[in-house]
Amino acid sequence: MLINLLQWLDKDLPNIWGEGAIFAFSGFDGETDSSSGFVATYARDRYSLLLHTPRRRLLTITPPEYGSVKVATGDVYAVETASGPLCVTYERWHTIIGMIPEGTELSLRFEDGENAVDKGEYLLSPDAQRRDYLVLLKDDNRFALSYGISAEQAHARAQAGLEKDIPEVIQERLEIYDRAPRLATGSADNRLLRKCISVMKVNTLSPEGTIQQLWSTPSRVPHREMWLWDSVFHSLTMNFVSPPMAFDFIKSVLKTQREDGMIAHRSGPDGRASIITQPPILAGGVWENYLVQKDRSCLEYALPRLERYLDWNCQNRDKNHNGLLEWFIERDPSCRSGESGMDNSPRFDEAILLDAVDFSTFQALDMKYVANICQELGLSERAREWRARSEAISKKIHTHLWDEESGFYYDADLDGNLFTCQAVTGFLPLLLDDIPSDHVEELVRKLKDPSLFNTAFPIPSIAISDPSWSTDMWQGATWVNTNYLVTIGLLKQGKRAEARWLTDKTIAHVRKYYEQFGVTFEFYDAKDEIPPVYCDRKGKHQEPYDIRNKIDSVRDYHWTAALTAVYFLKQNNVQ
Repeated sequence: MLINLLQWLDKDLPNIWGEGAIFAFSGFDGETDSSSGFVATYARDRYSLLLHTPRRRLLTITPPEYGSVKVATGDVYAVETASGPLCVTYERWHTIIGMIPEGTELSLRFEDGENAVDKGEYLLSPDAQRRDYLVLLKDDNRFALSYGISAEQAHARAQAGLEKDIPEVIQERLEIYDRAPRLATGSADNRLLRKCISVMKVNTLSPEGTIQQLWSTPSRVPHREMWLWDSVFHSLTMNFVSPPMAFDFIKSVLKTQREDGMIAHRSGPDGRASIITQPPILAGGVWENYLVQKDRSCLEYALPRLERYLDWNCQNRDKNHNGLLEWFIERDPSCRSGESGMDNSPRFDEAILLDAVDFSTFQALDMKYVANICQELGLSERAREWRARSEAISKKIHTHLWDEESGFYYDADLDGNLFTCQAVTGFLPLLLDDIPSDHVEELVRKLKDPSLFNTAFPIPSIAISDPSWSTDMWQGATWVNTNYLVTIGLLKQGKRAEARWLTDKTIAHVRKYYEQFGVTFEFYDAKDEIPPVYCDRKGKHQEPYDIRNKIDSVRDYHWTAALTAVYFLKQNNVQ
C-alpha cells in the first residue's frame, strides 16, 4: 500500500529537500501549540529534522542509502530508497510518525551534543528545567517521536502514534493539494504553486490563548507570532483556498485592537503586543475577502474597528497636521522604522520624522475601501465622508511628495523638503485612482531604467544607483510583497504589458531559488548575483546557518509563497 502511495505522491508535489524548510503540524488539520516549540525544520543532513524546542534537538534518520525524494511539504516528506520507502509526517502537533526502511538508524540528541537517554524500549530526551520531554519509540519499520510536559505524557503519545495508519495520515495531510487548481503551464509551475500552498498551510495555526480563531504567522521559526500587514497578504491567497479562513486571518488581527483604536504590528497568543503599528492595509484585505465570500457580517464586524484604526493613525501619526502620515522612528540603527515594515531602509537613515509616501498611500487606499464597505452596508453619508478623506490625502501625495524635476515620489521632512532617496515606495502611488497620467509615464520609465530599478530581479527596494544599495533587506533587496503591490498599481493604470513583465520576472526568480534550495525566501538579491542564502540581514551572513539568528533571508517565508501563488492564480484566471 505504501509503495502505491509513493507512486501517487509523485504528481507535481513539492519534492526538493531544503535546509530550513518548515516542518510542523498545521491549524488546517487540528490543534496547534506554538508555545511548545515542537516545530521542526529540514536539517542540513537529508531526512533529518531540527526540532525548535527551547533547547533544540536533532532527530537523525539515516537509511541504508539515499533515495529519490517524492514529496517534501511542510508536514509530509516521502523518499523512495532501494531498501523501501521512508515516509515521515505529523500525526498531531505533538507527535511525528514515520515508516523507515530496514536498516535505518535513528538517533535523538540535543543540538549541543547531549544524546537522549536509552531507556531500553525507547529514547528519552528530557529538559526538566522547562518541563519539556521528548520520547522516541521504534517498532520494526515504524517510529514515533512525541513531545510532552512529562516523560509519561510524551511516552503515551508516542505509543498512540505507533498505532496510526501512516499512509492514511499522509493522505489526510496532502488532501489540500487535491483541491488545488492545476496550471496549464507545466510541471515546474504546478510544483512551485503546491510548494507555496504548503508554506501557507504550515504557517497557519489554530485558535490559541488570546487568539480565538485561525491565524497566520510569517514563519513558524523564527517569527512565531502574528503580524499585521503580513496577515493581510496571507489572506489574499487564502481567499482562493478557504475564504472563511482568510477572514479569520484578518479578524485575528482586528481583535487585538486597543481601546484607543491602535492595532499593534505584532502580537501573540500570550496576549503580548508591540507598541507600534504597521502599514494600514486591513480594509483592503476585508474588501478583497468580501468580493469572494459575499458575507456582509464580515463587513459589519470589521467596519467599526477599521474606522477607529484609521482615525488613530490620523490622530497619532501626523505631527505637523498637514494630512500626510509619518512612521514612528526607533533608535536602533538596524531598525529605524519597524512600523513601516521596511526596518532598515536608507529612507530612515537620518532618524527623523518624514511625511511618508507609503504610509500616506496605504492610508488613502484603506479609507477608500472603508468607503466601499460603508456603501455596501447602506451607509451612504459615511461612505461620502471616507471617500472625501481618501481623496484629500491622495491629492496631497501628488502635490507635496512628487518631484517634477526627477519624476518620482519621495518622502518629505516636516518642513516639506523632499528626502530624495529613490525607493520602491515611490511606485506605490500607482495604486491611487487620481494619479496624473504624466506621473504614471515617468514611473514606468524609472521602472524600466537598468541604471535604477530594472535589475535582473526587479524591483530593488532602493535604486541600484544609490550608494547605500546592498542585499541587506530593505537596503536594496527585492521583495515579493512590494512587487505585488506595484503590479496591482500597473494594472490599475492600464499598464498590462509592464505588469506581466514584472509578474513573469517574479515567478521566474522565486522558482529558480526554490528549485535550487527547496524553500521560498523572505527577500532576494535584486542583481541576482548572490543567492538568497548568502544575502545579509541586519548584519553579515553567517555560517553555519541558524534560522533563529535572523541573520539570513528567512526561509519558507509566508508572504513570498502566498503572493507568488496569487500571481499564478490570477494569471490563470482561477476564481
